[in-house]
Amino acid sequence: MGKTNLKDDEKDGIAHFLLVNSENLVSMKGKISEAARKWNVTRKTVWLWWTRAKKKIADGEMIHLPSGRLGNTNNPKIIIDKERLKSIPKKNRASIEKLAKKLGVGYGTVQRWVKAGIVKKHTNAIHPSLTDSNKLERLIFSLASTFVDMTQNKIKFKGMSLQVHMDEKWFYITRTTERYYIIPEEDVPYRACQSKRFITKVMFMCAVTRPVYGDNGEMIFDGKIGIFPFIEEIPAVRNSINRPAGTLETKPTNSITKEVIKGCLIQKIIPGIKAKWPQNASKDIFIQQDNARPHIKDNDPKFRAAANSDGFNIHLVFQPPNSPDLNINDLGFFSALQTLQHEKAANTVLELVKNVEDAFVELHPKKLNFNFLTLQTIMVEIMLTKGHNNFTIPHMRKRVLERLGTLPTDLIVDEIMVRECLQYLDDQGQGAALDYLRLKLTNLPQMVEVTEDVMQ
Repeated sequence: MGKTNLKDDEKDGIAHFLLVNSENLVSMKGKISEAARKWNVTRKTVWLWWTRAKKKIADGEMIHLPSGRLGNTNNPKIIIDKERLKSIPKKNRASIEKLAKKLGVGYGTVQRWVKAGIVKKHTNAIHPSLTDSNKLERLIFSLASTFVDMTQNKIKFKGMSLQVHMDEKWFYITRTTERYYIIPEEDVPYRACQSKRFITKVMFMCAVTRPVYGDNGEMIFDGKIGIFPFIEEIPAVRNSINRPAGTLETKPTNSITKEVIKGCLIQKIIPGIKAKWPQNASKDIFIQQDNARPHIKDNDPKFRAAANSDGFNIHLVFQPPNSPDLNINDLGFFSALQTLQHEKAANTVLELVKNVEDAFVELHPKKLNFNFLTLQTIMVEIMLTKGHNNFTIPHMRKRVLERLGTLPTDLIVDEIMVRECLQYLDDQGQGAALDYLRLKLTNLPQMVEVTEDVMQ
């Protein structure tokens, strides 16, 4: 049984807690009980004090809550005016100082709002601009990644184990700004370079696929095809204190042309796939790449000769334009590599290359598996938004689900949403795309009924 007598600061705390967790002075569901547990009092005591407190709060848009006893109006604590905050242009909300100035309150007041979660900090990233054609391509691409599972009579994403995601990335020898946690007695780290515009960097080509696991959960294939630097050895032009003229130096390749990309594909990526691919897996493989100009097409004669040898049938496919969120590397794999890479210092190009290659080896394969599940959640959002990229990637809590043993292998797609997407494509005159998707989806009777005019 909770206590019934409260101190002034406890009364004040309960009032502020319920006011923050209320809408129009109506406490949110469960908050009365939560306050009772937090302050070790009965629900009746909380309710009586909350009723009394509301009578002490001034009416109007700007609400004040005294910091001392409710009867004392000195030094009031300001409660946020949400409507006024919404009316302020977002450009004037870029910092606590700007927001406080526009609201006419103190810096510390806004800081308390942020700490209490009343105002949250949001980092906004620029998305690639999409044309109407881009949106349709993204939608078709996402729908094509699903199939009808006849054993469960559900629409699911393919396992994606036959897709190799390929992409390029610049890796820098150091970041422009680093963050460290030090004690006051320590010397502040000093870093310097001749120009922040010309920090040493090397471009890498990375190729990965989804890890393959056995029935007992053992890993058969880690999904890492390889990461390959674009570097070359060039003789030094003149003497220096470090080496005489003519000494071979490792330098980043300055010009990444179509021939350079083709050489990497034929000499490194395809041999890497053939060497690491599981024996019992299908050898009909699709290498997904973006639409960068140096990338070659699937019908290149030299590529086809290498891709169709040794029993393999490898094809190049292009992901939809302006869609880095549909490539595993851009989706999170490169960021994870950079985090590991920057844990080790590098002073030369060779040290940078070694750090990146070591990070590629050290990164746990389950990160790749998580990335593929994230890709599937993004495809669901693309279907919901009819091809747009104006969405926030939903959190699946994959690590929690993994610990509980309930992490899905592939996501199930809502049947009604798929039908709406098919109808949308029909309305947009995408008959050819519907024919392409027909074989995947006509097995589901309900879909045939809805789209029988285009699927018969």
